Amino acid sequence: MSLEGRVALVTGGSRGIGRAIVEALAADGAKVAFVYNSNSAAADDVVRSLKENGHEVMAIQADVRSKEAADKTVAAVVEAFGSLDILVNNAGIVKDDLLLRMTPEKWQDVIDTNLTSVFNFCQAATQQMMSQRYGRIINMSSVAADVSNPGQANYAASKGGVEGFTRCVATELAKRNITANAVAPGFIETDMTEAVVGSFGKEIKKKIPVRRLGQPSDIANAVLFFAQEASSYVTGQILKVDGGLTLGGI
Repeated sequence: MSLEGRVALVTGGSRGIGRAIVEALAADGAKVAFVYNSNSAAADDVVRSLKENGHEVMAIQADVRSKEAADKTVAAVVEAFGSLDILVNNAGIVKDDLLLRMTPEKWQDVIDTNLTSVFNFCQAATQQMMSQRYGRIINMSSVAADVSNPGQANYAASKGGVEGFTRCVATELAKRNITANAVAPGFIETDMTEAVVGSFGKEIKKKIPVRRLGQPSDIANAVLFFAQEASSYVTGQILKVDGGLTLGGI
């Protein structure tokens, strides 16, 4: 278990991709804390399942849009586990609408949840990681940053921002042995993407060279690579995990 002795924090860790990431990090030996917004039943289920298998895990309810909540969460993790080595910014929402109908609230909610939260938690975690002279930051982007979908101006803007932010942070922190990378999922089978895929599932699969939707475990495996020592010479990179969707072939 290459992450034995490491401490990880995952935002949006109670369901879907986030839960798969939490489980993968724990299975590789890390002590894992995760943030959830409101679904305490789902969070409790993750904690129960992992503790039954002998893993150290804790759930923290917090609004990732709040800088104060991010600071308090990081402090709680360090107090409980003694350090913070891996940060995975996974929390995200979708509130699609065409530009002419998009309300300022829909715009701001997506920007704050998907992008501002990344700033909040990266800034909160950086001081601890710099003092340790070690850290792994993994941010969740999306192929929506590169492939335009009508009705997703807010979502695409948030994910494009995540990618630019990740590259800049990687440059700033590299000398302190802290890497920052991002994973950009394509169509992954989760509750959140079900509304987007809907009845167009068969048509979408035809556009994906591997002819299937991705699984949360596909994203968790990519995150695991960035969290491990095997990726210590990789920073500022965006890894597309999309079955070839963005290759642009026929």
